[in-house]
Amino acid sequence: MAEARAARAIWFTAPGTVAFRDEALPAPRQGEVRVVARQSAISHGTEMLVYRGQIPPGTTLDLPSLAGSFAFPIKYGYASVGSVVETGAGVTSLAVGDLVFCLHPHQTVYVVPAELAWRLPPDLPLDRAVFAANVETALNALLDAPIRLAERVAVIGQGTVGLLIGLLARRNGAGRLAVVEPIERRRELARSLGADAALDPASLSPTDLADALGGRPDVVFEASGNPAALQLALDAVADEGTILVCSWYGTKPASLNLGERFHRGRIRLRSTQVGRIAPELSARWDYARRRAAVIDLLGALPLDRLVSHHFAFEDAAGAYQQVAERPAETLQVVLTYGPSKPPLPLGGRGEPGGQSPPRLLA
Repeated sequence: MAEARAARAIWFTAPGTVAFRDEALPAPRQGEVRVVARQSAISHGTEMLVYRGQIPPGTTLDLPSLAGSFAFPIKYGYASVGSVVETGAGVTSLAVGDLVFCLHPHQTVYVVPAELAWRLPPDLPLDRAVFAANVETALNALLDAPIRLAERVAVIGQGTVGLLIGLLARRNGAGRLAVVEPIERRRELARSLGADAALDPASLSPTDLADALGGRPDVVFEASGNPAALQLALDAVADEGTILVCSWYGTKPASLNLGERFHRGRIRLRSTQVGRIAPELSARWDYARRRAAVIDLLGALPLDRLVSHHFAFEDAAGAYQQVAERPAETLQVVLTYGPSKPPLPLGGRGEPGGQSPPRLLA
């Protein structure tokens, strides 16, 4: 019988509330590996919808590593970096000691099929490695709406994915890039990363966006998670232009005016979602090629600058509170894993586990 090992995972037990749960972890079977987590990143988009209870309860879980349901409780997350410490029979693609990225929830130790663990360069900094899922999402958005040389591009929302889309759009030949973001710190970062203009949506009109770009944008990426931003995109984009909806709104409704501007302008409005690659690319692109491109980008993009806070795994309640309640000072929040401690109850409201302060980065 396989030897059981102890693991501790973070679960959402109700909106705004997280808890630690211990579980027995079997030894890896045929084709599996055991991974000890070193860092994991909190998704400020989909994961925070889950944390707030804003996902329709009957929505199907889309990753094999997730557990529970959106009706709560649920174990959720998808940006874990760790080291392989054991391999099962038949595993040849990975070895003990390899640094890997896994689409797995926040958990100290876990067992996954080897094909779900991405082998990373051994010298890749952890603060870059945790962005693999976000870089993949941003890259897929650019595959869905390729940027032609000298085109005008707008990105609404400068969370992690929005910032990455801007970086890739510029690398892909965008002539001018404007971003829209209510948080000043994120606007400043976007400018330092190459945006020609960073605008506050509070008093923004579609003509302001066109003025900043020297004309209406050819492509608009909506990455804010705010359904109201879609109307700005529709009003601003050029005739025959494209709007890519990168956000998952969960239960939040979107009310749009699809009158003359949309209809007569022949505007294309489409979703982009990382679970699929555009079918028109299927002869040349597959998931393996996309993964290889992501790993190259992890070493090339200035991802370290997107991390604003590190929290110890045991202080997860404070990490989620940081994201939910203090967005003006928050970019990417990362959990770090150290020696195991006894399980502590956590509550998103008033029951923090542990008191060690977060480490802040400029």
